[in-house]
Amino acid sequence: MKRSVKAVVVTAVAMALGGVGTSVNAASLYDEEGTQFDIYGRLAMGVAGGGPGVDSAGQKVSDSAEFVDVYSRLGFRMSQRVSSDVSAFGRLEWRFTGDERNTEQGFNEIRQSYLGLKSERYGTVQAGNFDSLYYQFVSAPFDVYLDRGLEFSSTGLQSRGDAIGYYTPTPNGFTTFLQVKHYSERGLTDAEQRREGSVLAAQGGVHYQHGPLRVGVGAVEDVVRGGGNGEMLYGVMGSYQATDSISARLGAEWQGQNTQYGGGYETVGLGTTYVTGPWAFTADYYRINRDNQGNSNAWAAGSYYKLSNAFDVFVELADSDAPGLAQRGGLKDAYWLTGARYHF
Repeated sequence: MKRSVKAVVVTAVAMALGGVGTSVNAASLYDEEGTQFDIYGRLAMGVAGGGPGVDSAGQKVSDSAEFVDVYSRLGFRMSQRVSSDVSAFGRLEWRFTGDERNTEQGFNEIRQSYLGLKSERYGTVQAGNFDSLYYQFVSAPFDVYLDRGLEFSSTGLQSRGDAIGYYTPTPNGFTTFLQVKHYSERGLTDAEQRREGSVLAAQGGVHYQHGPLRVGVGAVEDVVRGGGNGEMLYGVMGSYQATDSISARLGAEWQGQNTQYGGGYETVGLGTTYVTGPWAFTADYYRINRDNQGNSNAWAAGSYYKLSNAFDVFVELADSDAPGLAQRGGLKDAYWLTGARYHF
């Protein structure tokens, strides 16, 4: 494909989108001379219902069924070879609500928007809006559910914008990572500024992978500006692919109690995934000990069936057993979700 044709293709796609998660079915719009430009996404719809039926203040809320969008998204990936060892790359991804006509809102979140440089010898550096490196290298093995079910820290932990991250190559299976997010006060009036001023939130750790074994250890400076309690957060999690069909995961995460903001907890989780033909089944259990807030026994389970490489259907159940909610126990309070996804 000539470069002039490439420009026409890219422009046409952007116009088709009205100016406007990661799929293995990404379509390559251009791939030549060390430059690659891909488009990917998914359209996911479902019906959700259940839950405890009351909020954290004890007020009764409806737990009736509702037609929902299940995190539909659309994105681009770009990369270009700079030298035999270095490549430049970028990614841009939007999330949109696809279950209703919403002409005012349209795309409702820029989920990923970052650029970087990758060297097979020196490692990878990236900057912008991206998933927390703690999530990518530590807690990701537990992120197997489409909606609820993950009780460890997720993608946005002291990340999602104004961040820079670095991770090493993988000599002998080891990868070291470091990330810093900046909370700025620039341009704010005295009344708008916070007493903490500009804040940096750091995170880092080590990941090891050898054959079917994967282990991650990390720590995060969970600052108040980013929704944390100002205390360090630690985690160690791993997974093991026992056979082609069965994988297991085990992890722990903990954070100190803050005298002003609270938030201390210790969580231990374990889970498994079983795959047979087009079917996949997941089950996870968490024991959550919250300082001064009571304890929880949370669980989640899911069933997934691939009708084709691009289309699958699913059913999920989750119960966080959160303290302060007047729950009835058993399956009565479990959140449920069923639906279908098309990947491209």
